[in-house]
Amino acid sequence: MAKKLIFIGAGAIGSYVGGWLSQEGHHVTLVDPWPEQVEKVRADGIAVHGPHDTFIARPDIFHVHEAPLLDQDYDIGFVAMKSQDTRWATYFIDRFVGDHGYLVSAQNCFNDELIASIVGQDRAVGLIMSSISVALWEAGKVERGVAKGSSRGHKVFRAGEHDGSITARTEELAEMLAPIDGSEATTNLWGERWSKLSQNSMGNPLHGMTGLGASQVSSMPEGRKLAINLARECALIGLALGHDIAKYGGSTADQWANSDRGDVYEELDAAMTPASPDASAWRASLAQDVHKGRKTEIDHMNGFVIEKGREVGIATPVNAAVVDMIHAIDSGEVKPDPSNIARTLRNAGLG
Repeated sequence: MAKKLIFIGAGAIGSYVGGWLSQEGHHVTLVDPWPEQVEKVRADGIAVHGPHDTFIARPDIFHVHEAPLLDQDYDIGFVAMKSQDTRWATYFIDRFVGDHGYLVSAQNCFNDELIASIVGQDRAVGLIMSSISVALWEAGKVERGVAKGSSRGHKVFRAGEHDGSITARTEELAEMLAPIDGSEATTNLWGERWSKLSQNSMGNPLHGMTGLGASQVSSMPEGRKLAINLARECALIGLALGHDIAKYGGSTADQWANSDRGDVYEELDAAMTPASPDASAWRASLAQDVHKGRKTEIDHMNGFVIEKGREVGIATPVNAAVVDMIHAIDSGEVKPDPSNIARTLRNAGLG
């Protein structure tokens, strides 16, 4: 059955997922603060590129200031803004979702509890999205840079309730997203969320501080060293918090946690080393923000890892060095450059 869906945020993920759902016959409305994006999509639709046939999606789209024109009976509201915009975006979109509906955190990082604190847990659903690298380099054109996860047996979308139950609405959401890629309802929202956070924390800031793509960073021994040590801190903290952590970066949390052992480190390092650098130089979302001169999510990503490390008494010198580096880049003090990896390792005591 077609649903009435509203997205606050028509950036990369909002445009890609919203574009797909519109193509699948749902009534999709996008709201976004980027004027050029709104006008381009309004005129020409969204060109959706990826490991599938390109198509033009034509959802409704509005400027933020046009929101009073919208109905207030949407079935599902998607928060698809950067983490630092979660609070205002949640208050904004909640008014348009009917009493029967719910809000979905379609974001990186741990924003679910903030959304639930605003609208109530009964109106909040988490959505983990992994291995769905998307970019919006120009208005009206969104592209996905990796193969479909379902072809590799990977579930890209995991819809979860805060209490770990499987409900009609999480199954409904998973079914709705299934035409885009592999999808399921999960009983493990927090473990899946920590896995996604760890994956992002060990990769996104490295792309941002270097200006390089994932395969290029992984081709550098220093890049792999920094990523492995970030992943180790994330694993130690997540396990201490009691999360049932899904694999990330191709390995288990126990493997990452034990990467201070030489034999384990060598196995992880070998697994991360690409056969050859990817010529496409695909960059993660944080690096896309750096490129566009926008504030990054670093405080909600690696900064959140540091915060949780304090709670469980686990030191996070590597995450702290990464946060300091990205802060320097955000402020314009430092420019993205591959040499920043060695500098960050030294600042973390690993140089």
